[in-house]
Amino acid sequence: MSESHKVDDLIAQLPSGEGKALPPVHSWNPPFCGDIDMRIARDGTWFYQGSAINRPAMVRLFSTILRKDEQGYVLVTPVEKVGIQVEDAPFVAIDCDVQGQRQNQVLCFTTQVGDTVEANADHPLRVVIDPSTQEPSPYVLVRDRLEALIHRNVFYRLVECMSLEHYEGAIWQGLWSGGAFFPVARQD
Repeated sequence: MSESHKVDDLIAQLPSGEGKALPPVHSWNPPFCGDIDMRIARDGTWFYQGSAINRPAMVRLFSTILRKDEQGYVLVTPVEKVGIQVEDAPFVAIDCDVQGQRQNQVLCFTTQVGDTVEANADHPLRVVIDPSTQEPSPYVLVRDRLEALIHRNVFYRLVECMSLEHYEGAIWQGLWSGGAFFPVARQD
């Protein structure tokens, strides 16, 4: 089967309609049908065969059947799954609504595909520091094992919401959300 037929078959199996619940991809176990030339760039742009997918509705549709397995990222339907490449995280948090302060603070992120997620113990924040540049890459868990890279502009806005807290025997600068503290930078 050619790669275009694989994508056409996937599209035919995609759920239709806006505002519906996400499909239960975690419970689907179809056979693996190989990799396709689809890639999600670090900035959240989806590509197919080297060209950007410029239809937001199609990107949103594909994002609803995305899953991260032990082998990597796959698009999955009840009858087949195909592998795709993800440069960093599959989603990018492009906005954040901040309510409250400190322990009462709630951070609600919106991704480039329209998902919203409140950071809390079930949807933690984490920050990875690049060892060569010392630049932070902040993430929030969106669903299952799928994370969003928090856009740099959003992260800079969140710096204003950080507080110093004692955490695991040290003082950390970090963020509160949903009753949980997320350490960002240790203060020695």
